[in-house]
Amino acid sequence: MIFDPMYFVFALPGLAFALWAQWKVKSTFARYAQEPTSRGVNGVDAAQYLMNHTGVRVGVENIPGELTDHYDPRSKVIRLSESSVQNSVASVAVVAHELGHAEQDAQNYMPLKLRGAIVPTVQVSSWVGPMIFIGGMMLNNPTLAIVGILAFGAAALFALVTLPVEFNASSRALANLQSSNLLTANEMVGAKKVLDAAALTYVAAAAQSILTLLYYVMIFTRSRE
Repeated sequence: MIFDPMYFVFALPGLAFALWAQWKVKSTFARYAQEPTSRGVNGVDAAQYLMNHTGVRVGVENIPGELTDHYDPRSKVIRLSESSVQNSVASVAVVAHELGHAEQDAQNYMPLKLRGAIVPTVQVSSWVGPMIFIGGMMLNNPTLAIVGILAFGAAALFALVTLPVEFNASSRALANLQSSNLLTANEMVGAKKVLDAAALTYVAAAAQSILTLLYYVMIFTRSRE
């Protein structure tokens, strides 16, 4: 447990993927943040327009930061970052995505409910699990090590459940943008690129969690041989 070269075999691909995904989403957003919409709508305007179009009614609040936008199912509020209140294709795409989450919530979309249910567990297990696992291995206690693996497995499960939630929200966003005619055909191409780039970050997070979990399993299995 002091140094294991195999760690890099599992960790480096996921880390490289995550760094590339972060670069991709930031560069894509920056590009389309410079492209104003032909309708001249900013993020807040887009939220109101799409709520009128879909019939979904939630609150809209501003929060500091860039790309910190999210939908809070507890408060039924879409929180828009400083980067999403401007008039741009990128900001409209992000807002439409968050409204997609609000639409999921209104329709009791099961993956969203499942993700919300395991959030409290993941908030603890994602950092406690590795500690328990390492403690079990150092103490040569297989039961404790397995508990650590299972605890971290909850974080991997969360990352996997997140994928359909995010993909579906983006699919809803594009469908709503097209049916509402909020964006032109050319602007829709840009919106899709923004949402596709954002989706990569969730795929990267899932890959990292799964690879880390597999690494723990490999260590445990090797120690029992």
